[in-house]
Amino acid sequence: MALWIVPAAQAESPRVFRCGNVYTNQPAPSQNCKPLTGGHVTVIEGTQVQTPVSSATPGSTALAASSASSDATASAAPPSKHKVDPQAQRQRDAQASVLLQTELQRAQARHTELLQLWRNGEPERQADEQRQPQKYQERVAQLRAALQRSEADVAGLLRELARLPNTPVATSTP
Repeated sequence: MALWIVPAAQAESPRVFRCGNVYTNQPAPSQNCKPLTGGHVTVIEGTQVQTPVSSATPGSTALAASSASSDATASAAPPSKHKVDPQAQRQRDAQASVLLQTELQRAQARHTELLQLWRNGEPERQADEQRQPQKYQERVAQLRAALQRSEADVAGLLRELARLPNTPVATSTP
């Protein structure tokens, strides 16, 4: 009895053919279709295109109203040239400028501190470095690398500030 059930289940599933880049269950003889074996083809529906509210015709107001209520990004205002309100953008630029100025002051203070430790390439030797010159050389190399990173940080912050509109940039570096 089990033998009769298996062939019946296989007979119910439609055969799927591949015709170039198209999968179908109704092959056309002129398209050189080949039957697929094993596995099933999954069909994923695409999204529906919604018409803008401003381009709706008078007869389709119900459709426009339903699409406008379901679409959170649709607005009643006509589209403008600016993606963001100019006043909001100026406020964001001002906040970014304040943050960058604060970071610049912090980076310049750190750079000044490192320059004081550096002492023109001759940092003070610490007690344990008197007996171990290799330790001193390692600390000097680390200090040199920290100075280079600090200079790069200050330069990067100055570049970022220069990119903002209407921002005065103090170009003096310590």
